Amino acid sequence: MMNRTFETDREKVLDGVLSVESILEYFLQRIASENGRINAFIDVDTGAREAARRVDVSLAEGTDLPLAGMIVGVKDVLAREGKPLSCASNMLAGFTSVFTATAVERLEAQGAVVIGRTNCDEFAMGSSNENSIHGPARNPHDTDRVCGGSSGGSAAAVAAGLCHVALGSDTGGSVRQPAAFCGTIGLKPTYGRISRSGLVAFASSLDCVGPIANTVGDVAAAMQFMAGHDPKDATSSVNEVPNYRGGLPDPGTLRVGIPNEYFADDLPTSILRAVEQSKGRLKEAGVEFDEVSLPNTPLGVSTYYILACAEASSNLARYDGVRYGSRSSVSQTDEANGIADFYARNRTAGFGEEVKRRLMLGTYVLSAGYYDKYYARAQAARRLIKNDFDKVFESVDVLLTPVTPTTAYPIGTRKDRVLETYQEDIFTVTANLAGIPAISVPIGTDDEGLPVGVQLLSHHFNERSLLALAGELLSESNKR
Repeated sequence: MMNRTFETDREKVLDGVLSVESILEYFLQRIASENGRINAFIDVDTGAREAARRVDVSLAEGTDLPLAGMIVGVKDVLAREGKPLSCASNMLAGFTSVFTATAVERLEAQGAVVIGRTNCDEFAMGSSNENSIHGPARNPHDTDRVCGGSSGGSAAAVAAGLCHVALGSDTGGSVRQPAAFCGTIGLKPTYGRISRSGLVAFASSLDCVGPIANTVGDVAAAMQFMAGHDPKDATSSVNEVPNYRGGLPDPGTLRVGIPNEYFADDLPTSILRAVEQSKGRLKEAGVEFDEVSLPNTPLGVSTYYILACAEASSNLARYDGVRYGSRSSVSQTDEANGIADFYARNRTAGFGEEVKRRLMLGTYVLSAGYYDKYYARAQAARRLIKNDFDKVFESVDVLLTPVTPTTAYPIGTRKDRVLETYQEDIFTVTANLAGIPAISVPIGTDDEGLPVGVQLLSHHFNERSLLALAGELLSESNKR
């Protein structure tokens, strides 16, 4: 799919050929014509036109707005003051946010215009975007297939050309996996690189805000202004923000590792082929490769689901119909049998099946008698996984792996195959557990014409090397 890019439109805005308002109108028309079949956006921002006009006026007055012309979709887990925020859940039906997420606020301050909210799995829990009160978002390449999750609406919106950039959140692969399924670029930054303030928490030690776009330049532009310390987020890094938009490392100076544990015998040929094609393109650019080992990789999925669910159990305890969340009609009309019953009724009615499953699992592993058996051991496994990456990055700069074990699968086919769905995260969760940056890059299609992606990972705060190699892969892809 050939879609407009921010970088190209930005040049035309600066040349006076396009106005920000005209760019917005183009995307509004795209949403009107295409969103009905993919359900990527759950609403369009009624204030977007006025915001675009304000940017045009500011430009005419000589204000420097580096992101003027960028049209952004925002996942329905990021707050915007005075705007609805549902997390795709009945629990937050009718809720309006009272402040704006820092990542969104920083983009808007530089001239970006938010066009609307994108669909997602409920409370960002899912890998297919099927767990949403708004219905599933669909893959633009084949609307009978999933677009991935939980940031599926964001990836689908970018792939379908409904916006330049869309923001997602990545707790265990929720930016990278849908990017791979939809044929877009998705970046999970280093933990703490982008503020989590205003991001509805799923698992606080794992959650990251990340951009999805069709070009490396558009991803870099969004990163440039979202990154940086935020006093409203105690976990945000104080490290200086480097230049993501220029002066990137020469790919030929980088050494790339191929981890043995990421290449099982049963991987589809299309995914293995994509990795081999990527190696070939990078070798032409002078990149050197080493085989490496990350021996604790098999612990990743089980470690992730124990820790993520435990943190979710704690974070979502506030949604009880009193502090946050809607009250069920039953609890309002019938006298509840004590406060515990009142909470249980509200949470039973408000949360969907997958969220309840993860909350129960998380509560179980934190309960008396099981904390040491599961949660404490998972924390120990997390340390082993991080140590693996630390050791490997002493000898290589970047790792090249698959993003997913399959391409996009038909909607509805895994409804009762929960463990199989969880295994979709096998190549992505370890980056979150270690806190390192990772990017999904589209590399061709499978035999059915569905997008295939590869993943690049690097050490903490080395997003620049990921962008450099991603740009090399895409430039070579465009030449062939």
